[in-house]
Amino acid sequence: MTHGPASDVDVMALAAALERAAAAETHPATADLLRDAREALLAKQHEADTERSRYRNLFDAVPDPVSILAEDGTILDLNQAGTLAYKRPRDGIVGRNINVLNPDLPRDHLVPVWETLNRGETYVIEVTNMRGDGTRFPVEVHSANINFDGRKSIVAVARDISSRRLAEMRYRELMETIDKGIVVHNRDLEVQYCNGAAMRIFGIREDQRADQELALGRWHIVDEHGREMARHELPAQRALDTGQMIESVLLGLYHREKKQLLWLTATSVPQFAPGASTPSQVSTLFSDVTELKRDSALFDRAQSLAHIGGWEWDLGRDRMYLTDEAQRILGAARPLVTLGDMLSCLRETDRRRLRGALDLITAGGQGFDLELQGTQADGHPFWIRVIGDAEPGDPGASRITGTMQDISQDKQAEETLRIQARTDPLTGLMNRDAVLTELGARLADPERARVAVLYIDLDRFKMVNDVLGHNAGDELLVQASDRIRGAVGTEGMIARFGGDEFLVICDAGEDPHQPEAMAHAVLGAFADAFRFGKDEFAITASIGLAVAPGDGLRPQQLIQNADIAMYDSKHRARNGWQSFTQELAQRQQDRLQIETQLRRAVDNEEFRLVYQPQVDLRNGRIIAGEALIRWQNHQLGELRPDVFISHAETTGDIVRIGSWVLSEACRQVAAWRDMGLGIVRVAVNVSYRQFAGDDLADRVRAILAEFDLPGSALELEFTERVLIEDAPATLRTFADLRQLGVLLTIDDFGEGYSALNYLRRLPIHGLKLSPLFTEGVPNNRSDVAVCQAVSAIARSLGLGLVAEGVESEAQRQFLLNLGVPVGQGFLFAPGLSPDEFARRLADAPLERVQHA
Repeated sequence: MTHGPASDVDVMALAAALERAAAAETHPATADLLRDAREALLAKQHEADTERSRYRNLFDAVPDPVSILAEDGTILDLNQAGTLAYKRPRDGIVGRNINVLNPDLPRDHLVPVWETLNRGETYVIEVTNMRGDGTRFPVEVHSANINFDGRKSIVAVARDISSRRLAEMRYRELMETIDKGIVVHNRDLEVQYCNGAAMRIFGIREDQRADQELALGRWHIVDEHGREMARHELPAQRALDTGQMIESVLLGLYHREKKQLLWLTATSVPQFAPGASTPSQVSTLFSDVTELKRDSALFDRAQSLAHIGGWEWDLGRDRMYLTDEAQRILGAARPLVTLGDMLSCLRETDRRRLRGALDLITAGGQGFDLELQGTQADGHPFWIRVIGDAEPGDPGASRITGTMQDISQDKQAEETLRIQARTDPLTGLMNRDAVLTELGARLADPERARVAVLYIDLDRFKMVNDVLGHNAGDELLVQASDRIRGAVGTEGMIARFGGDEFLVICDAGEDPHQPEAMAHAVLGAFADAFRFGKDEFAITASIGLAVAPGDGLRPQQLIQNADIAMYDSKHRARNGWQSFTQELAQRQQDRLQIETQLRRAVDNEEFRLVYQPQVDLRNGRIIAGEALIRWQNHQLGELRPDVFISHAETTGDIVRIGSWVLSEACRQVAAWRDMGLGIVRVAVNVSYRQFAGDDLADRVRAILAEFDLPGSALELEFTERVLIEDAPATLRTFADLRQLGVLLTIDDFGEGYSALNYLRRLPIHGLKLSPLFTEGVPNNRSDVAVCQAVSAIARSLGLGLVAEGVESEAQRQFLLNLGVPVGQGFLFAPGLSPDEFARRLADAPLERVQHA
């Protein structure tokens, strides 16, 4: 598209040149050709002039300002409406940047415009433009792509929205000044707008959010007959559903928290977005008609629904007026007509409270809001909330009026919640928070401060959980709590403190032996086994006892000391009780110190391994060794494994320690191999935590590869606990280890679960006979019987058998006769240093004994 005088001059000059050339041409055909070209050029110029005139007429006919912008924001053209709207001459705008019309535009304001236009969309924005005289006016600008004179440009149409803004402002002012309440909801009945009148009617402060205060969950809405309305019956919802105005509906709105009732007449008007067939929101106009309904039968029915009654006391005549609902709440056998009649329904203390509040009002004081208790004529107790004040404008307070609300259900619910907050849901006993509160109250009372705490922990509870599942574990806790209740009776308070731990709080003032007697009674309650279907379990209890004030003055201190005593009882001999002593506290301190040092022992290289030979019981020749851990701490000195291993199990440090033992044992086997002593098989104990934690098979595979050892160089010993883990992961781990060639053994067989049904499923190689049983042979008949049974099990399942704790020749001979091929113990050697073990190997080469 071409515009401007320069174009016309160029065309006319070219036409004149063609005419001169035709006149000068001597050849007729060439002259005719030049004249035809001149005529065609003039015709084209006429066509362009006509098109340009049509464009300008159409451009100037648009009633809104239209501007053409270059890519950089330069104004290329402006229509006549634009020059009038901006009160500037056209040549004062065209050729300048768009900033001349809006000096407030940011530097990169065209970036989002072009991003939108390049997606083929129209860009719309509201801005404030400036006229030539400096005045401003709001416009809504619609921008689109255009090709102008072969250039990529923007056509922008700016519509003056001053009238719309003014109308919106006046509409907003009208909404805020009108005495009708107005609330606008969206389709989900969420509040979008609430005018000032509505805020006043509903008692919403400026610092509160109307959408939260008017949420449907806060209100109980009834119709004119006092019937609760469903959501689809509300006028606003009906207007949204039908698309029609719902006029003059009477509603009762009862605020659940404030206990206040409002009566409103409501008209709901649906609102449609342009082009929509369904409403997008609804406006509800309402008036407060509570005052008009106060004395009507309708209001009385609504108050009955909300359990609210009205009352008025005429002081001069001592006449009491009660609405029907108020009479029903008080439940009197006859009409109550005097203040004395009303007071007679209340407890004595609450009579005095109400009488005093009324006297205060008559003396010129403020109104009151009281919660009172009483009893109906039929004996039913009740709770009421009574609100009262003098009639406005009554200087002598001759009439006092108010409301009376039945809050019995709320009080019962509060009591239920209070009980639930203090009760363990599984056992029905007091919970941790409740017992701490009760114990704190007793310790704070000098007359009751001599109180004892029994800390009860169930022995072998985890076994029931592991074998039978959590449902059986819960049933065990319920049965155990019933037994403790039976043992304690009314002599103490019982609480479930957590997990399988219980507390008993009892008085130790009058009878100092009462706590000990109660401990014996609780232990006796666990004498009989617990039954779960066909299964029977002997579950006992370990009890710790602490007595205030000597063992603690604060609840947590007293309970902690009872816990220390319980811990000692459990580790000394289960199914017993232990009183707290300072010596136990010192042991606890020592235990914490051990656990603290244990956490850093691997990093500080404080562990070492010794190796106890496993020998052929026939000739004493070494066939393998068991790696035994020793700990030398710079603060604690040398500690025996039976002292620190249990701590490591409890804290979880056993996993890291066990990994170190595996690696160190394999390193030593490789060292002996490099010394020419052959491949010595070393047995390593594996904690259940190791087995249940990281992938044990992958760890073993990596260590064997690191030291270039065959799997047969390693024997892993597990406790019987793994037998009950019949999970696919357990079986897969055992299969993976066996595939590596590692020997698998169940350690101390017979001490724990002895789950023979699981034993036959696991791909293990052998059993180890516990020293608990070998120490009693051949003289103790029970130990002999156990050894014979374990030997028979091993033979029947084709498993190898190693006897631990062999310390006498008589034991060796008995085991040989029993068919046990391998043993270890002090009869042959204690745990040896790696060098001493190597010397013994050098003196007597390894003997290979078949290990099934």
